[in-house]
Amino acid sequence: RPRAIDQPFREAWRELAARAEVSPATLARVINLLAREALLSRDARGRVTDVDWAGCIRRWSRDHTFTSSNIVSAFVAPPGLEDVTAKLKKAKWPYALSGSIAAQPRSPIAPVRQAMIYTDHVDTAVRFLDVHETDIGANLLIAEPFDPVVFDRTDTVDGLRLVAPSQAACDLLTGSGRMPSEGEGLLSWMKLNERSWRR
Repeated sequence: RPRAIDQPFREAWRELAARAEVSPATLARVINLLAREALLSRDARGRVTDVDWAGCIRRWSRDHTFTSSNIVSAFVAPPGLEDVTAKLKKAKWPYALSGSIAAQPRSPIAPVRQAMIYTDHVDTAVRFLDVHETDIGANLLIAEPFDPVVFDRTDTVDGLRLVAPSQAACDLLTGSGRMPSEGEGLLSWMKLNERSWRR
């Protein structure tokens, strides 16, 4: 439970829990964990006064990974990723791109070699994109998400639906190869452009 607090703060606490779609008890546990790990600061009355959001994303990446937290299948798109993105611009089914392809418009580091897609319509995506499941050489990962939160605060850039920068950064930090470096690059972009992505 939070420390002794006044009524307005109790109301704000309940409102934050409702917005996060968790119970006040769960919110209290998370805030206490982040406080113990020095990822947020509280005043004497228990009110949160500052949050290290980049540190929170890094902490989140220790518990959530794209491949283990979701149901993920690997595919190869023979024509390449340009064909995939061109088709996605015409898609009518819900999806959100993550990973390198979601970081590219915000913090381009290198050409995208593998796309990551969240969708609850995996079979539809496979048919629409005309991709083939594979064990090696995948250039496309399609994930049935663990939680619909991955579709919150998406952004459309050049006709493509991208996950929120925080989700993309977390997925990159837990990826392979150069992905963690791309994740750090995205976090740097987020620090420089905080007002735009947090609006």
